[in-house]
Amino acid sequence: MSEQVTGPQGSKLAGRTALVTGGTRGIGAAISRSLADQGADLAMGYGRDNERAEQFLAEMRQRFPDGRFTIHPGNVGIADDARKTVADVIDEYGRLDILVNNAGITRDRTVLKMEDDDWDAVIQVNLSGTFYIAQAALKHMVERGTGRIVNVSSIIGEMGNIGQANYAASKSGLFGLTKTLAREAIFHLNRAGKLNDGSIGVTVNTVTPGYVNTEMVEAVPEKVLEKIKGQIPMSRLANPDEIARVVHFLCADKSSYITGQIWGVNGGMDM
Repeated sequence: MSEQVTGPQGSKLAGRTALVTGGTRGIGAAISRSLADQGADLAMGYGRDNERAEQFLAEMRQRFPDGRFTIHPGNVGIADDARKTVADVIDEYGRLDILVNNAGITRDRTVLKMEDDDWDAVIQVNLSGTFYIAQAALKHMVERGTGRIVNVSSIIGEMGNIGQANYAASKSGLFGLTKTLAREAIFHLNRAGKLNDGSIGVTVNTVTPGYVNTEMVEAVPEKVLEKIKGQIPMSRLANPDEIARVVHFLCADKSSYITGQIWGVNGGMDM
């Protein structure tokens, strides 16, 4: 077995500070690693699992010994928590260059059985939480004249799914939010005289993963998984790293001409 390579393998994001919500497990953890692998310092948000967050923080510090990493507990669905997280990161690092809105929850029930709390909780975290934290980050980025915001949606937001009306609505809502944030970022930069031929600007994009091989999928019965794979042209689930690569691409300076876009990473499931 080969030894694990430590230290960043690229420099596209050297000198940048990134905040990844839900950044200590699943797709979020893969995104955190990918950004760090390109030289970024990482602030990683998480909900309740302190033990897992501390463990992941230790793993990141071991893998990237020259990097700077912190973890930040809180519920992005609570406006004050979301805004405090952004403020804490800026206080800690002196800047925030990249925001990845990855935090999300599910409470699956068919529409006829869905309780009000099931609907409200998912919308609050997945959609309102993205708004709260993006609003705070965007203010800082516009003032500085540069920044990257990447929202993590889902193929469910494009196709819908039985038992996931709340989740689908929250993830679909990110499309309109992304395009509006992107337009407003350009509007404010232009009004402040911060747009020119050499500007990397402030961009806002969304990535929509298909079915990804994470801890959530491990609980799905094998027969159900095989049925899902049968609906995917590439006949397999995504690896979290395949989602993370697209995110770090969108965060790079040279991606400055891409904004307000929806990037599907789903093995051809929706095409």
